[in-house]
Amino acid sequence: MPVEPPPSPWAFPTREDLAALPALGRDGLFDDLEEEIDGPEGPDALDDGTQDASDLIGVGADLAPGTLLAAYRTGLFPMPEGRRSIGWWSPARRGVLHLEELRVSRSLRRSARDFEIRIDTAFDAVVAACGDPRRPHGWIDSRIAQAYGDLHRLGWAHSVETWRDGRLVGGLYGVGIGGLFAGESMFHHVRDASKVALLALVEGLRADPAGAAGRRLIDVQWATPHLCSLGVREISRADYVTRLPALLAAPEAEIWDG
Repeated sequence: MPVEPPPSPWAFPTREDLAALPALGRDGLFDDLEEEIDGPEGPDALDDGTQDASDLIGVGADLAPGTLLAAYRTGLFPMPEGRRSIGWWSPARRGVLHLEELRVSRSLRRSARDFEIRIDTAFDAVVAACGDPRRPHGWIDSRIAQAYGDLHRLGWAHSVETWRDGRLVGGLYGVGIGGLFAGESMFHHVRDASKVALLALVEGLRADPAGAAGRRLIDVQWATPHLCSLGVREISRADYVTRLPALLAAPEAEIWDG
């Protein structure tokens, strides 16, 4: 079972506050950013029309475990805003994946046979690979790596890993709270390795009674064209935060039991 950390001293907007925020469009979205911030699937998340000027809710606070959990439970997630501050985001158009809507091609099914799936055996290595500085416009810095490592050691953050011949070749990580899995980033060193990790995540989440009953959801932040090709859809910010209480009340997914 995950360990509940001390509560955050910071106050976030309520879910009702977030639901009431109007979308503002893209004008001026990047005017005040010191550097581009990519989404969980890469830098193309910036300029494909997925982001809205109202997505960035605030800047500040810290990345302590209690703060991170409070943010996710409210409908927010962090990304560095410039080189020193942390921005807290809640997209006007949230990318989500309903488990039954994952699109799996025959070739991906065949490819999946070539990988070994492991859960939570190399969390720090997955985060490090996702934050490889050679990746363009990477947003995972040492602060993020440390924060999610701390959350992992408390039992809240998880990795789904694809291995081949004893080598980590792909994977993803995110935060699991009840029926919500908030995906943060993924990587691959060989073809299909990250897609196979996503397939394993979906199958694992669907395998228990809550998953089979449709009480689980994967949040991918922004619905990039690549993620949409896998079955991701957009829902409104208000719809997302309205669904959160029921998702958070679902039991912890059995995939994380080890």
